[in-house]
Amino acid sequence: MKVVVQRAVQAKVTVDEKVVGKIDKGVMVLVGITHDDTEADAEYLAEKIAHLRIFEDETGKMNHSILDVGGQVLSVSQFTLYGDCRKGRRPNYMNAAKPDVANELYESFNRMLREKGLQVETGVFGAMMDVQFTNVGPVTLIIESK
Repeated sequence: MKVVVQRAVQAKVTVDEKVVGKIDKGVMVLVGITHDDTEADAEYLAEKIAHLRIFEDETGKMNHSILDVGGQVLSVSQFTLYGDCRKGRRPNYMNAAKPDVANELYESFNRMLREKGLQVETGVFGAMMDVQFTNVGPVTLIIESK
């Protein structure tokens, strides 16, 4: 699994002009799943995100996790994270997991975040989504489970 974690002061995802997920302070997480990912990969990333110290303390140093600041998560499935752009001009998505497998693991990942005490909003798996957010810092991290 691969995630892009972006610290945000606001984020929302819209499908067919309807807001389906919205957060205030927290992180925007784009989630990519490949063929050999397992529940262990999802657990590793959920644990990492919950405890990643990317929020400032009173001195301005990034010492607090999303749990420490009471932040929220907007989780959006993103198969294009496994797009291979090395050849030609059109990305190859063969490394992305099949939709049924990916959706099951994506749902497990979101459940694991919730079990850690995080409020999690999501997009709609497989839908054409409009995602808007304000990245603060900016803080953007790419984390892989392998």
